[in-house]
Amino acid sequence: MVEIICYKRKVIYLIEILIMSFTLRPWNSNDLESLVKYANNPLIAKNMTDGFPHPYTKENGKAFIEFATKDKPIHIFAIDVNGEAIGGIGIHPQQDIHKKNAELGYWLAEPFWGKGIASKAVLQMLDFAFKTYAIERVFARPFGTNIGSQKVLEKCGFKLEARFEKTLFKNGEFLDELIYAVRRKNL
Repeated sequence: MVEIICYKRKVIYLIEILIMSFTLRPWNSNDLESLVKYANNPLIAKNMTDGFPHPYTKENGKAFIEFATKDKPIHIFAIDVNGEAIGGIGIHPQQDIHKKNAELGYWLAEPFWGKGIASKAVLQMLDFAFKTYAIERVFARPFGTNIGSQKVLEKCGFKLEARFEKTLFKNGEFLDELIYAVRRKNL
């Protein structure tokens, strides 16, 4: 029994080492080069709304940075590794009868996939969202084809609330829209 416990601790320790260190911080104009470098990827754009274009140009990057830095409090952050923006994550409070909800959105540069960054960033954003806004629910809407994002959300405690079949139209095909959510009381 002792050997199994020690083995599990070693595995957990190795997993923690493999998770890269990152920070969430506000976007700034110095991020333009890395934003365009990493966002200009068809594998990222295929899982995003059409508001995230491909090709992703400097003009797109400038417009995004301006958008991401205009609100107070800032609620759209760069995911930073070693001083370089390698993705983005944001919480978007809803209005009117949806005012107790906020939508979570995120993307991560392909070279950083599978390193535990997205899951940790989502958990940090949940903490930020529930501390900053008078909300009770955070939801995300991954495409049915985006298995990686579904796994990240499930790992972070989100539950699948709905699947809408073939409601999204992206790159000439209909895709399922999923709605995952986590509630304040479940954290």
